[in-house]
Amino acid sequence: MKVRVIINRGGGSFGEDSADKLRPIFEKNGIDAEIMAVEPGELDRHCTEAAAAAGVDALVAAGGDGTISTAAAAVAGTEMKLGVLPLGTLNHFARDAGIPLDLEEAVAAIAGGRTRQVDVAEVNGRIFINNSAVGLYPELVKSREAQQRRFGRSKRVAMLVAGARAFWRFSRRRLSIRIAGHQGSIVTPLLFVGNNRYKISLMGLGERDAIDRGELCLYAPLADGPVHFLSVALRAVLGREDRQDDFVALDGLEEAEIDSPRAALMVATDGEAQRLETPLRYRIRAGALKLIVPADGTDSSSRT
Repeated sequence: MKVRVIINRGGGSFGEDSADKLRPIFEKNGIDAEIMAVEPGELDRHCTEAAAAAGVDALVAAGGDGTISTAAAAVAGTEMKLGVLPLGTLNHFARDAGIPLDLEEAVAAIAGGRTRQVDVAEVNGRIFINNSAVGLYPELVKSREAQQRRFGRSKRVAMLVAGARAFWRFSRRRLSIRIAGHQGSIVTPLLFVGNNRYKISLMGLGERDAIDRGELCLYAPLADGPVHFLSVALRAVLGREDRQDDFVALDGLEEAEIDSPRAALMVATDGEAQRLETPLRYRIRAGALKLIVPADGTDSSSRT
């Protein structure tokens, strides 16, 4: 088996010796691995080149969710397989896919695993593997990144400061939602669109039961102030998000269109913020990603 491994130098667990540590692990598992450590700005180019490389059986992304998302965008809809080495801070996608967080176990999974077709989602042609958001979250991401650049703060500390600022400068967006020919308007501080259905509970915040059911989910709190927002969020975490006057929760969607009086909106996709023109057109791409997962994984809904 021959793979090309792309390591994100900006990843949460990257060290200058990461490539040297990985080589003997791949050799031990009988994998011919070409390992490249690249700068964050070069990820897209290197992943695209790897996806088209002759004689390569799989692209292996080593980094966090943003790195994996970039790699998934390069190979989605092609015959190229994607392997994952979780080197990020949270590793949401790896956890939801059942991929080991231990590097040796993750490489062993690539060597002896199976290929499972899972879903990706996209907004205005931009692929994401976890979720996308409008409103509060992309503003938090922008603030966090600015603090990291300017003050050298850690990701966690910068996000805490960004959260406090967002609470103080609370704002809402007026959005129009079109689904299957039906249209409605909401005013919300945060609209969240997930690749498959996310749990909202105290023990399962941010987790998914499956990543291959071919659906989008959409959540939006209808809070009119910061205290109300915290109250709605707390009820959602406690599993009481069904109050229609406070919370919109939709799942089982194949497509959704989000419009705004603004010509463009800040949108976060897998933790990366960018400005996109409106309307925002979301869709699910069922089974578009050939993901390598552990051979002993069991999922009755998976496509193999």
